[in-house]
Amino acid sequence: MNRFKTSKFKNTTPKIAKKDGWINGVRGGGSFPCQGKRIKASAELVAFNTDQAGGGVLGLTSTKPAADGQWRVTHISCHSDLVTDLDFSPFDERLLATCSADETVKLWRLCDPELQQPPEPELTLGAGQGRPDLLLFHPTSSRLLAVGAAKRLLLWDTDRRQAPLAVLEEHADQLQSLSWKMDGSLLASTCKDKILRVFDPRAQLKAVQSAACLQSHKDSRMLWAQDDFLLTTGFDKIHNREVRLWDGRNLTSSVRSQTFGASGGTLIPLLDADTSLLVLAGMGDTAADCLELSTSEPYLSKVSHCVSDLATRGVTAVPKLALDVMSCEVMRVLQLTDSCIVPISYQVPRKNCGHDFHADLYPDTAGVSPAMAAAEWWRGGNKQVDKVSLHPDKRPRKHGGSGERKDTVSGPPAFNEPPASSGPPASSERPAPPLSTPDGSAADSFCPSSTLDFIPSPSPGQAAKAFHNFLGSSSKFRHIQGTVLHRDTHITNVRNLNLTTPGECDDFCVNHQRVAVPLATSGGQIAVFERSRPGKLPDAALPTIQNSVNVADLCWDPFDTHRLAVAGEDSKIRVWRVPERGPQETLTEPELVLRGHTEKIYSIKFHPLANDLLASSSYDLTVRLWNLREGRQVQLLTGHRDQVFCMAWSPDGKLLATVCKDGKIRVYDPRKSDAPLQEGPGPEGHRGARVLWVCEGRHLLVSGFNSRSERGLYLYSVASLCSGAVVSVCVDVSPSTLIPFYDPDTGLLFLSGKGDTRVRIYQLLPEEPYFVECTAFNSAEPHKGLAFLPKSECNVRDVEIATALMLTKTTVEPVVFKVPRVRKEFFQDDLYPDTPACWEPALSASAWLSGSDGRHRKISMRPADMTPVSQAPKEAPARKYMPSSFYLEQKSDEQKKEELLVAMVAKLGNMDEPLPQDSFQGVDDDEWDD
Repeated sequence: MNRFKTSKFKNTTPKIAKKDGWINGVRGGGSFPCQGKRIKASAELVAFNTDQAGGGVLGLTSTKPAADGQWRVTHISCHSDLVTDLDFSPFDERLLATCSADETVKLWRLCDPELQQPPEPELTLGAGQGRPDLLLFHPTSSRLLAVGAAKRLLLWDTDRRQAPLAVLEEHADQLQSLSWKMDGSLLASTCKDKILRVFDPRAQLKAVQSAACLQSHKDSRMLWAQDDFLLTTGFDKIHNREVRLWDGRNLTSSVRSQTFGASGGTLIPLLDADTSLLVLAGMGDTAADCLELSTSEPYLSKVSHCVSDLATRGVTAVPKLALDVMSCEVMRVLQLTDSCIVPISYQVPRKNCGHDFHADLYPDTAGVSPAMAAAEWWRGGNKQVDKVSLHPDKRPRKHGGSGERKDTVSGPPAFNEPPASSGPPASSERPAPPLSTPDGSAADSFCPSSTLDFIPSPSPGQAAKAFHNFLGSSSKFRHIQGTVLHRDTHITNVRNLNLTTPGECDDFCVNHQRVAVPLATSGGQIAVFERSRPGKLPDAALPTIQNSVNVADLCWDPFDTHRLAVAGEDSKIRVWRVPERGPQETLTEPELVLRGHTEKIYSIKFHPLANDLLASSSYDLTVRLWNLREGRQVQLLTGHRDQVFCMAWSPDGKLLATVCKDGKIRVYDPRKSDAPLQEGPGPEGHRGARVLWVCEGRHLLVSGFNSRSERGLYLYSVASLCSGAVVSVCVDVSPSTLIPFYDPDTGLLFLSGKGDTRVRIYQLLPEEPYFVECTAFNSAEPHKGLAFLPKSECNVRDVEIATALMLTKTTVEPVVFKVPRVRKEFFQDDLYPDTPACWEPALSASAWLSGSDGRHRKISMRPADMTPVSQAPKEAPARKYMPSSFYLEQKSDEQKKEELLVAMVAKLGNMDEPLPQDSFQGVDDDEWDD
């Protein structure tokens, strides 16, 4: 029997918002060392540290997207030096306090991100008090602020601007963290001298308790937990990260400690006082742990573990009044990364979630009206903040327009609810009051801005719908499954792979018959494997193609499975003819050699429609077109000022797009001009990029790097290339360029880099949200390359929508991507539109060069013996059997007794029938022996 009581929060599940729910356009301030918070949220706004202007600029956004579904991010130049800490007032969601290395503390009254922010703060404090590293608003009193400056701890009443309200005992070293007790009576601090101190500022300026609670002078964090308990995070003597729980009445020893390994930065604790849920996220980590805290054994109980793709630069919890209670959301954490803010929602699985309010999960929580002013608290007041209900129908509301302060406040709207219209207040409305009265005296009570119109809470149905929208758009390909086929289909024992091919090369190329792989042996050798003969390759040397020089790029002719074009480092292109069953001996004489480039060639591409037409790019900063039938150059494209990373033909074969190291994307019409038709800005990074045409040729997709060397995707409108990317998505941090493959039939985009173990999959849309993330495929080991086969190789009977070959260090393995479907006996015509016969040329090179255009014929992928699922007969709905209690409730007691008696008799059998032994024949009496 379990000795501990089961918690209702034990199954709390973290849900990371889909990428279209992330707040992008963020430059998280992760490069500056500081003790304070890097991100903080109120019920309406989110402020975060940035790397801009030496760290003196804050980013600002809202806790919900705008009416158009987009997040608005703006920036405020707050200080002349690094912002070291920031905090929102618990009683005014638009009042932000900041402190900086410029030795000032400033209070800002903020507007919506769409509006212009105030150029000057409402109040500046602390000049001449030393560098402030920490600040924290009081939990029950308005206008009261604790500031940690160097080794000193100061209390400021913002109405008394001339000097601090109190200066507490000086610490022996730098302050590392501050925390008010929940009732506001005590203030605790941790210091680099490894001592935890507890102050009662109204009783004495010296610490009422102090103890050497920390084992390392490295960075630490601390907060007040339930009752008199304190929680600290730091490092032990062997530099393992640890969490310790202390009884604030006796700091001689901790009541519980738990270690979390040596890797990563300081654990940042986020505690929800109502549910006792504790989230721990380490600086630089990609994971966060959720625990439940109690004041008795076992003290700390593991609830969940959450892993994201991006490193943490800071975390904060959204106030309780901003949660979507109808979706059983008990906590929401915002993860600040280098490029975005990721919302993580913690939800408790419950029946009727989205329709019913589960009161047991949501005790009354602290409201947003202060219990007293700072002066009253300093005189000994101990009033507590009034509690408010989180029930959508019971939350008290504040009605705008009267100009009078109400003691009640409504809850904020759900995730995606459009915000109230913003703009300057009407003349009849009184503007937000200043932080202090003109004469500097303290006001009797704090009055938040009366110009804010609070939005009524949504209905349960609206809340559920809004929360669903927040988690991301759905796709019929969302649950796509990637599977490596059986080992019998693998080509194994592949040896001597060339691991130094240029980044512009895909490392190998495939068609539906064979695979070509560059080898590391001398002479630029290329191995050719027949797909029809899988299995283990012999240890002996195989016949190869002897290219004479190292391979820069290679490509199969899409209309001739025997012709392979190879670009060499000697600025020549060699075209090879491969025999029917592959090389039986080493091939040394190419079918054709193309000369014209003056520098190393690094990319070649066949035309998608015209036969015998090839494009090549070189370090001589030119792109050349070749007629292979005539063996000559037919066009020279100029305009590049640096290395061409990649080029791509448009689906109709009319245009050619390039992405260049000079940061430009260019579109050419090769038959009309050798100069670019359009030019626009590309990715900021210069480590490599790929480009391809998507969405029926209306958009260009570029995979590249940003200025911080993060891999990203950029979508451009071909009609307005000069306007820049329509949307960009940060993917992750890795040195290899993401190589994209696009399926125009389904709109699916497959992304994988050299050395990756994950193939990311998105469905591309020509309108918002543009990128819909699908289930990724993970391989057992890093792969060197991934090449896709024509659509005709897909097994539609097994609902395969893409087939690829994966190159590893020693194998070539087929990978199929399937969509789970129930009625697989029918042809899934919603997944398989008629596909172009891309293996057949539409016209010749000479016809295309003369101005003709062609188009692939389209074919159906439906086998003759399969019926389209759209024409399948409708299945009869499954009969729903009601429980026996339903039928019993419809009958009287006498009927129930009669039915029960009949059932018992039927089970025992008919008692009037003769027994089996009655039919046995015996003997006569005279036959018995005497």
